[in-house]
Amino acid sequence: MRKLLLTALLSISFSSSVLAEKEFLDHTNLMDHGDGHLMDMDGGMVMGQNTDVLPGGCDKIAAEEEITVRAGHKYAEKFPGRMFAFDKQEYHFKPCTKLTVNFINDDNIRHQWMMHGLPKYLYPKGMFHLEVTGPGKISGTLIFPPNDKTYLVHCDISQHMEKGMKGQLKIGRGSGDLPSIPGVTANVIQDDYSNSIPEVQLKSATDKKSAKNKQPQVNDSVVSGVTIIGLAAGLLLAPLLARKFKGMAAGEIVSSIFELLAQVIAFVIKLITGLIKMVSSKKAIEMSEK
Repeated sequence: MRKLLLTALLSISFSSSVLAEKEFLDHTNLMDHGDGHLMDMDGGMVMGQNTDVLPGGCDKIAAEEEITVRAGHKYAEKFPGRMFAFDKQEYHFKPCTKLTVNFINDDNIRHQWMMHGLPKYLYPKGMFHLEVTGPGKISGTLIFPPNDKTYLVHCDISQHMEKGMKGQLKIGRGSGDLPSIPGVTANVIQDDYSNSIPEVQLKSATDKKSAKNKQPQVNDSVVSGVTIIGLAAGLLLAPLLARKFKGMAAGEIVSSIFELLAQVIAFVIKLITGLIKMVSSKKAIEMSEK
């Protein structure tokens, strides 16, 4: 009885610890792996950090900025059909700005804030990347190049970007807007929550039906004729076969059937070969006469 009670108490204690919310971690004790790559053992990572090297074309740092980016499921509530999102979907900065990003993950899963397309001579892999596993905060710094460009910022965890966790960051005048940024630009494929059948699906169904109607139909009379001939041949051959196999064991019957099939196949091959020879000789005679 005491063992059962102890086991129950341990189970309850373990379940409570599992279900409890993960502690919020401030990832400040990161190990430097070189090339701006920092990480710890608690799920925090910074890639492509650059705090002091000016990109080509920047004579000096134009401005020093600092932002806080929050990521989580609750920020997607204002975007129907989305699962994850950042708290902000668009950012604007001057060229040659030195930016420090404080990235906060509010969920109990892994999220990222990353941007691609940066000059590779300065940023290995051409990207700046912040990552936190579970509730926590991490910070990283980079210096923007001097050109006017629009960058995609997103979470690269599988399906997180597709489910809404993305935004755009414009340097200077930018290079246009990116598609499908939640709350900023129209989706490439517009969501439809109505009960009506989408026009594309309707057209596809119509085309399939039309193609099916165009398929050649099998002549029912031909099928019926072949069926009748087969049945008649079976009825005629049944007494002969019954008489032939009478008194035979099962193995002997199977052997006889295979032998009969072999004879039929040999006869058909001989017949086809004879026809081919006859046609070939006829053509040869016609050619010689010409």
